[in-house]
Amino acid sequence: MIQYSDRKYLIGGLILLSAFILIARLFYLQVIDTSYKLSASSNALQHRIQYPARGLIYDRNNRILVANKAAYDLMVTPIQVKPFDTAELCQYLDISKNKLLEGLRTASHYSRYKPSIVVKQITAEQYAFLQEKMYKYQGFYVQTRTLREYTTPLAAHILGYVGEVDEKQVKENQYYKMGDYIGKSGVEKTYEDQLRGVKGVKIYLVDVHNRIKGSYMNGWYDKPAVVGKDIYLTIDSSLQAYGEKLMQNKSGSIVAIEPSTGEILALVSSPTYHPALLVGRQRASNYAVLKNDTAKPLFNRATMAKYPPGSTFKIMNALVALQDNLINRHTKYTCYYGYKAGPIFVSCHDHPTPLDLPGSIQCSCNAYYCNVFRRILTPLKNQTIQDVYSHWRDYVVSFGFGSSLGSDLANELNGYIPTVNYYNRYYGKTGWSALTVISLGIGQGELGITPLQMANFTASLANRGYYITPHIVKKFRGAKDSTFLWTKKKSRIDPENFQVIIEGMELAVNGAPNSGSTARIARLDSVIVCGKTGTAENPHGDDHSIFICFAPKDNPVIAMAVYVENAGFGASWAAPIASLMIEQYLQGKTKRQWLEDYVIRFEKKKDENTTIN
Repeated sequence: MIQYSDRKYLIGGLILLSAFILIARLFYLQVIDTSYKLSASSNALQHRIQYPARGLIYDRNNRILVANKAAYDLMVTPIQVKPFDTAELCQYLDISKNKLLEGLRTASHYSRYKPSIVVKQITAEQYAFLQEKMYKYQGFYVQTRTLREYTTPLAAHILGYVGEVDEKQVKENQYYKMGDYIGKSGVEKTYEDQLRGVKGVKIYLVDVHNRIKGSYMNGWYDKPAVVGKDIYLTIDSSLQAYGEKLMQNKSGSIVAIEPSTGEILALVSSPTYHPALLVGRQRASNYAVLKNDTAKPLFNRATMAKYPPGSTFKIMNALVALQDNLINRHTKYTCYYGYKAGPIFVSCHDHPTPLDLPGSIQCSCNAYYCNVFRRILTPLKNQTIQDVYSHWRDYVVSFGFGSSLGSDLANELNGYIPTVNYYNRYYGKTGWSALTVISLGIGQGELGITPLQMANFTASLANRGYYITPHIVKKFRGAKDSTFLWTKKKSRIDPENFQVIIEGMELAVNGAPNSGSTARIARLDSVIVCGKTGTAENPHGDDHSIFICFAPKDNPVIAMAVYVENAGFGASWAAPIASLMIEQYLQGKTKRQWLEDYVIRFEKKKDENTTIN
């Protein structure tokens, strides 16, 4: 018996070891590994995300542009799913079995314990029918949320659209889960944080058949959703609608700004699309069609297209020359159908000659501005071409050219004003001069300016030398109204130098018949419009028609840039459109039906008898 006396210690040790292993395993299951806890609690409790209604969007006159409508997603928690009749569920939802199984696989891949969408945006009728049948489908439930609803077909590029988050966005921002919606472009993207609100959660007690039996702890642990903030845009929807009407069957853009505030009154990019196309279950297929459309309706020309400014840029060069005392209002140059210097010849059209500074703007003389630009880029003693060019460029960029304006418009591009390094690389440090880049004097060459930047420049002219950062949102309403303060930015041109420029712009529109005025088509009887035409050479086709203007002359309330691609002279199409827009905004209607009919009819050809640019 003595030989077995030590066995009690062995058996005791085994019992203690087994107890330790059991305790360790229980500790692991209950404290470290939460999957069993999640599984157990999920069988008794159901956490349902409460999606807040997205903030509404209004125009400046309190007209609603974007509202919400109810939508329903079929959700699944994979670990809770029991065998069910897939054919029956597919019949209820009007989907294929493969689509249902694919949705289940995607949900399981995302998480077996967390709910995710298996079928998106089922109809209200399907939702009502399923509510009576949900006991058959353990692990499934219907999640209510909202989709965007558009009251008008307007302003697609301003408003943007909402779509599902992708994996990258989920990783970057813990607020979002797969299946959540996020602003993808436009105001919806820029003001996502304000519009989306804050998600809530409701915790329900459910039975073994997945039927809700009531709130857990009387809702003590529930978190209410916070509705998104309503946003008020700066645009006038009536003016926006009229602009889109005038730009139908054309490619180009209109940007109208209130000079004193920087508020964007209208921003039209054409061709456009109905924003409702990017809502609902057909969004993906509609997006593919729009993306592949050769007319590029998704491309926001107002903020992303870069055009040579053409003759509208002559005003910029006149301001630089005035600031540096290189010219004055009485400076005259002759023009014999163009400018010639050695082998270089820049053509011009027929107009009175010689012209002083206001007359040069009135008649848009190329020779005048080749002479002016050559004076600007002529180095003085101890200066190089690089010195004087950089000096000129500093003036130009002070108006917001060549960089983003810092607006709240999504995807605003910089435009392009060439640097000294660009020309040094291309020609060598000693290989270029004013004549090499003489085309910049008349707004051609390597310049790339967006319509938004050109409208902002026009607002700077209206303000006699400064601009307020252009913006599209006026205020948002939530717990309390919030307004925005935008920066006032001064150009490097003294205010007194703008008066003679504005006089020339007034003459361009309101000059006497046969005086050489290039934009008489834009004049109005009741208000003084100041403007400048532009015809931008286009290496890929016909020239672009451009017009900038503001009105009234004193205390202006609207400044505008209009671009019509491949449409010829600025006075042919852009100027009439701008004139009609101003009349509509200032008077609430247009009296010149003949001009509106002409613009809407739009035949893309040049008038051979027109000699204006």
